Amino acid sequence: MRRLRKQNLRFLIRETKLSVDDLIVPIFVDENIKKPLEISSMPDYFRVPLDGVVKEVETCLEKNLKAFILFGIPAYKDEIGTSAYDKNGVIQKALRNIRSEFDDVVLITDVCLCEYTTHGHCGVVKDNLILNDETLPLLAKIAISHAEAGADIVAPSAMMDGMVKAIREGLDREGYQDVVIMSYAAKYASNFYSPFREAAESGFKFGDRKGYQMDFHNANEALREVELDIKEGADIVMVKPALAYLDVVYRIKQQFKMPTAAYNVSGEYSMVKAAIKLGWLNEEVIYEILTAIKRAGADLIITYHAKEIADLP
Repeated sequence: MRRLRKQNLRFLIRETKLSVDDLIVPIFVDENIKKPLEISSMPDYFRVPLDGVVKEVETCLEKNLKAFILFGIPAYKDEIGTSAYDKNGVIQKALRNIRSEFDDVVLITDVCLCEYTTHGHCGVVKDNLILNDETLPLLAKIAISHAEAGADIVAPSAMMDGMVKAIREGLDREGYQDVVIMSYAAKYASNFYSPFREAAESGFKFGDRKGYQMDFHNANEALREVELDIKEGADIVMVKPALAYLDVVYRIKQQFKMPTAAYNVSGEYSMVKAAIKLGWLNEEVIYEILTAIKRAGADLIITYHAKEIADLP
């Protein structure tokens, strides 16, 4: 076995190859700021202002990164997140700004309410209960508004039952049959999301999200979730988080053979960056982690490490 492990031969039989084409860059667009703002719990990662989003995309394109997922920090919030589907909302403006400059980029949008509601939950709330069915029309409105503004892919992340069906029907009804749905199909109620909640100002004011996000003890449940979303019209399915759920990524890819994404989330990013800063790990671990996610079966990886990988020789 060692004969093929010589330094000048290893690349010839390498089974998994990670490329910048596999990576999706998250961008936090904040309409309340005038210059980039570093996210304290995510070292070297920034919110960008609306008038800076084109430059951010341009910087990534220079590194051959061509796919982006946008998260918005709006100027105002209310109980039902109306700014999420406002035609002049932060994401809608960002999409138009980017699309006016670049035709060949892939623009993906997060479709949820948590960043736009005063309570911070992913659905409509009444008496501290999250109402599934009442949330579905709002998610469809958000997706349609994103498609109108230039999104190629909408990514519903609310984990509401029936959300993919509601969005697919809404998009088709409005003439956006070609807009792709990348569903957060297996999204766990994870402890790895804390830095994101600072980044997107999406912390919840009461309770938790365990009533609609998945129990991290469960894997078979993920297969049922994915199957339902495929039947409802999902074009791409996603597992979130990635690193602690590689078994789930593998099982989903093996069973469904669908285009599969994995979200290398904020907590995974931050713990690695902290360990590197302390000298406990070196930066090569980033490449190893993302390769492992790819090896498990992910065709696409959403990661805050995208620029770092792109800069590798």
